[in-house]
Amino acid sequence: MNSTCPAFVMGESVCLPPIRIPFYFSLRQSIFDDIPDTYVALAAPVLTFWLMSLTFHCLDISSWRWLDKYRIHESEEVKSKNLVTPWEVARAVIFQNVMQTLVGLAWLTEPPEVSVARCQSEMEGLGRMLVLVVRHLFGKEMGMKILELRGPEMTHWLYWWGIPAAQIFFALFVLDTWQYFLHRLMHTNQYLYRKIHSVHHKLYVPYAFGAFYSHPFEGFLLDTLGIAIAERVACLSIRQTIFFFAYGTGKGVDDHCGYSFPFDPFQLISGNNSDYHDIHHQAIGIKSNFSQPFFVHWDVLLGTRMTREDIQERRQKVKTT
Repeated sequence: MNSTCPAFVMGESVCLPPIRIPFYFSLRQSIFDDIPDTYVALAAPVLTFWLMSLTFHCLDISSWRWLDKYRIHESEEVKSKNLVTPWEVARAVIFQNVMQTLVGLAWLTEPPEVSVARCQSEMEGLGRMLVLVVRHLFGKEMGMKILELRGPEMTHWLYWWGIPAAQIFFALFVLDTWQYFLHRLMHTNQYLYRKIHSVHHKLYVPYAFGAFYSHPFEGFLLDTLGIAIAERVACLSIRQTIFFFAYGTGKGVDDHCGYSFPFDPFQLISGNNSDYHDIHHQAIGIKSNFSQPFFVHWDVLLGTRMTREDIQERRQKVKTT
């Protein structure tokens, strides 16, 4: 194996080579000097929201003709069809930013100390668990051969890559599940739609900084509480939380941006993109495409998915009848 570890399994424990820190990780206690990571996690979604929203707003008010082929709606539709002014939208979003930050201050806990010793201890615990799992799956003899051959590499990959990625994807799945069923409920229950969710649908033609325009109760229930639950259930570290908060916010803004760019990374990741969500904001699709903000699996599994092709087929049937 190496000079410090003659074998991976050492009795009831495991022996690992010196830690190799991956490029994305920093042993600094805080990413930024004198700013706790908890505060960075709270600031990340707010900064992401306004930076992306202002970028798209600059595109909206620009006179660049090359953008026209990527617009989902004509610019004049925003003024003529929406039932709420940009100032009302901005005011409601600022309120939600403040509410989310206050809830985050109460929700997020102080992260543990970042150190090589802590990483080493956690990797050793993971290594011991790996021994039990591999022996159970492959038997003691074959399991020991696999562990001695690949044990350190498997432990390293799981600790730095496999488990963190799985946690992030699980958090995305939890938030998607939370928002799909509550979002669908707010459309099927007339009282909830009329009193709460209809506020968001005053934006018939979505635009970027209207992504989180909603009734305060909906903003708390769908977004703030849903994100908090996903973060806690997935056991995210504070730095995973920073990514999760920023990415989720960026995805929400992009889904409402009003553009269908072929080079937009958010729109390439999954079929749940700005065009997909725009269908939901139109009269023909208001009972469809409830999935948000990441994937479309719940719409597909439960029969609530609508595509542009489906719309064309419906309109064609109307013409022929």
